[in-house]
Amino acid sequence: MRLHRNLCFAVIDGLHKIFNENEYADKVVQQLLRRDKRWGSRDRGFIAETVYEIVRYKRLYAEIANVKEPFDRDNLWRMFAVWATLKGIKLPDWKYFETTPTRKIKGRFDELSKTRKYKESIPDWIDDLGIEELGKSTWAKEIEMQNEQADVILRVNTLKTNKKDLQLKLQSENIETEVIPNYPSALKLIERANVFKTEAFKNGWFEVQDASSQLVADFLDVKAGMKVVDACAGAGGKTLHLASLMENKGQIIAMDIYESKLKKLKIRARRNGAHNIELKVIDSTKPIKKLYGKADRLLIDAPCSGLGVLRRNPDAKWKLQPEFIENIKKVQSEVLEKYSKMVKPGGKMVYATCSVLPSENQDQVEKFLTSEAGKDFKFVKDKKILAHKSGFDGFYMAQLEKNK
Repeated sequence: MRLHRNLCFAVIDGLHKIFNENEYADKVVQQLLRRDKRWGSRDRGFIAETVYEIVRYKRLYAEIANVKEPFDRDNLWRMFAVWATLKGIKLPDWKYFETTPTRKIKGRFDELSKTRKYKESIPDWIDDLGIEELGKSTWAKEIEMQNEQADVILRVNTLKTNKKDLQLKLQSENIETEVIPNYPSALKLIERANVFKTEAFKNGWFEVQDASSQLVADFLDVKAGMKVVDACAGAGGKTLHLASLMENKGQIIAMDIYESKLKKLKIRARRNGAHNIELKVIDSTKPIKKLYGKADRLLIDAPCSGLGVLRRNPDAKWKLQPEFIENIKKVQSEVLEKYSKMVKPGGKMVYATCSVLPSENQDQVEKFLTSEAGKDFKFVKDKKILAHKSGFDGFYMAQLEKNK
């Protein structure tokens, strides 16, 4: 593989923004890919995958390169040289690589790989927390899997098409997919591709949604004609899934504290042909109180640490702070207490997170059930999904039922 100067410069610029200006990796990569119209899919793939790989292994590569934050551009080139050397890529005769100790890099890598926090490239405090909550052997397997590149998974929009027709349509656009057993609406891309440019996407035939995330709407046990509240809807991946499960019948009230996210949902809903969704911004306690005792089903896809989706957001492990975890647990408790009042007697609620930590998951549910707000609810079932067991994102979901 030959390194091209303009692509490498794009990678270095991206890393500078992510590491030094605290920008989000996914947004930075999107900007980089728009930089030069002449780049083909291989060029774009190189930029995206290299940026993500170096973000993922920041701690390990920085240690091997013997550089410390904040990284100047020379430091970033050194980390890039470590990445390239470990990939077996011959370094070109550029000034940035003049002092690269190629022979030492492999030895340092072998040495550091004996220690998990370097091998998996994670901050000490996250490593300690993972061991404390999941035990050493489960955590070791889980954090290793969280460093694997995630597959691209599609969810077929059954309001417009079916799995077979979607597969054929994508095939006609040179995108091959395969069915995933036990995930009724999921298709997995055999090779990575930009699916957002396809006619099938523009026609609203599918959404990109991880297989674990697709289980949440199913877990809510909705039926056509119900009144369903999605209380932390965000940009609405699960809302749209609920609309298709309800065959566009009944009412879904999608709520969020961020109006900008609901605006994105509005555009997606139009493309999906989902017209039973009503959007509500939570700008005070009023919208919640108006729905007290009215929902047949309530989904609380709670804000969380995101430690189940590090494969998709590898920069999160560098942005997360211990105090954030403590604060988010308080938010989770508050959300459960306030929002659960929207469920009507006999109705059901699902509490879900994309975290693998019991303190954000089953512990929160147990705490809620022993509280004043939770005394009318009973636990029905839950599902704990670990990435190293499922091959998909780490997730948690619990179904609770309100007494009649």
